Amino acid sequence: MNFTELAKLRYSCRKFSDKAVEPEIIEKILEAGHLAPTGCNYQPQKILVLTDKEQLEKVGECTRFGFNAPLNFLICFDRSLSYTRGDGKNFGEIDTTIVATHMILKAAELGIGSTWIGAFNPVKTREVFNVPENFEILGFFPMGYPAEDAAPAHFHEEYRDPAEIVFYNNF
Repeated sequence: MNFTELAKLRYSCRKFSDKAVEPEIIEKILEAGHLAPTGCNYQPQKILVLTDKEQLEKVGECTRFGFNAPLNFLICFDRSLSYTRGDGKNFGEIDTTIVATHMILKAAELGIGSTWIGAFNPVKTREVFNVPENFEILGFFPMGYPAEDAAPAHFHEEYRDPAEIVFYNNF
């Protein structure tokens, strides 16, 4: 499958089967994130892999959007390791977003559904998962094999006209 086909295929999956994601599949997803480019190759990402039933249940203390996924990644970055531009702009969130995107696209290629959860309680998440103070939390990423009746949202294939988004040489 080429990249455009993969990008079209991938959607935010919110309904997962009970089937566990095999360790070798998890490793391939993590490898894709590891290969992602980061500013000055500082690699500030920190990824907590949640596969244990007890740990997965704790996700519910932090967000209502765990979707009972059999796998969840809590993706963060270490602010002290991130590239910082001369004007003080820290690129940790940008770098870690690239990492997460690589991971969700690799998951899709492997038949694993995923979604990106930004609606979570950061204070509770830090407490529940012992997230170090210098780590910024990007989000939760529930993953698993899509349930048989899982489907993209009704607006999944609605796109703005490219003329509203793309400009050449000036705005």
